[in-house]
Amino acid sequence: MPSWPLSWISWHTAAVVLGLMFYVLATQGLQQRRPPAAAIAWVLVIGLLPYLGVPLFLLFGTRKLGRSSVDAPQAPAPDAVAPAPGADPLDALARALNLPPAAGHGAVTLHADGGSALASVLQVIAHARRSLHICTYVIGDDAVGAAVLERVRGRVADGVDVRILVDGVGGLLRSWRVVRRLRRAGADVAWFIPPLHRPLHGRTNLRNHRKLVIADGRWLWSGGRNLAAEYFEGGTAAPAWTDLSFETEGPLATELDRIFASDWSFATGREIPPAPPVASLPDREMAQPVPSGPDYADDTLHALLLLACYRARGSIAIATPYFVPDDSLLRALCLAARRGVRVRLLLPARSNHRLADLARHRALQQMTASGVQVRLLPRMLHAKLVAIDDAWLLLGSANIDSRSLFLNYELMIAMRDPATIAAAAAWYEATAAAAQPRPIVPGGVLRDLADGLLLWLAFQL
Repeated sequence: MPSWPLSWISWHTAAVVLGLMFYVLATQGLQQRRPPAAAIAWVLVIGLLPYLGVPLFLLFGTRKLGRSSVDAPQAPAPDAVAPAPGADPLDALARALNLPPAAGHGAVTLHADGGSALASVLQVIAHARRSLHICTYVIGDDAVGAAVLERVRGRVADGVDVRILVDGVGGLLRSWRVVRRLRRAGADVAWFIPPLHRPLHGRTNLRNHRKLVIADGRWLWSGGRNLAAEYFEGGTAAPAWTDLSFETEGPLATELDRIFASDWSFATGREIPPAPPVASLPDREMAQPVPSGPDYADDTLHALLLLACYRARGSIAIATPYFVPDDSLLRALCLAARRGVRVRLLLPARSNHRLADLARHRALQQMTASGVQVRLLPRMLHAKLVAIDDAWLLLGSANIDSRSLFLNYELMIAMRDPATIAAAAAWYEATAAAAQPRPIVPGGVLRDLADGLLLWLAFQL
């Protein structure tokens, strides 16, 4: 008769086997494809601690929604399969990924300083006559939140339909007081997947990181800033972060308003009446919305970045607060540098997420060894920018890390307007001039082991 240790080992072995079978069925059957580091991390947790790993996977394991209107299977259009001679492969890939169509826009104004960015937010809110839609990760219970609240109160008093979507985790600790005041003012405010909302559906880890302010489906403000003081003018305790946002108008705002409507419907179960179409603006450039996240079957932004890196001929410039790329993107950037492309990376010397700073070490070592110019800004940098060959510019909410590229709801805008690209290049040069080259950091066996352990967790950073 087996002793109790053998019985416990048998039960534990069965739990491990069943847990791993559940993981395989859930990931393969529901097409929850993962980067290798993330897959290894989940297998290790479930294999070593099945009683903890399986509940954690139930809570946080979903990476893609099982079904979505934006990624429903469609027969590829003939021009997507065989693009016309001379067509831009990035445009062809965007169509193949079922991204929203490119749309025209008016003049783009970049906000390099927080004062002009805040004035722009308040001005876009003031433009609203029929609808005002705001999506943000955080609304601060501070001077910026108070300014937004005051403008929203005025729009509600004038009969404008105001809808505000705040992330259920990002805004949980900082935004609940100002959300309560916004609701009292008459705004319709919703939390995007609060932590205790149907936790067994596995969506707790899916965060909405998109930033949008859209008035009447025509006026648009977007970029990397959340609606809190540190992203604009700072406060007495801490200076403002270096960030980047922009404003424009036209059909591009209408397309992004549809993305907001989709997120609102997912979060609340309520539909938004479509905004009236905006007349096209003559002789204006087109911009390509690049939403990414669980609502798309493919990792859209990651795919476009890979293609852009492999096709770059002259330069790649990246600004991001966190740099923890997956192996394929890291390899694409290093190969671009090795074949003569000028690759530059601008980061904060120390960000507001210490683990992300530690996890970036191995990638930065490889980048530096490949000839990438890495510069560190001595203050917090929160801007998100990717410029390819001075002809293709990405601005928006996504960081170059695994969470933004594979887990979050993110939104970038691909612009080709020469004036906007030139303004972004000027901002980049001015900001990089205040940064210092990253020093060579010696490695070692212990450091390599620590980096490997951190990278197992990198997909959650």
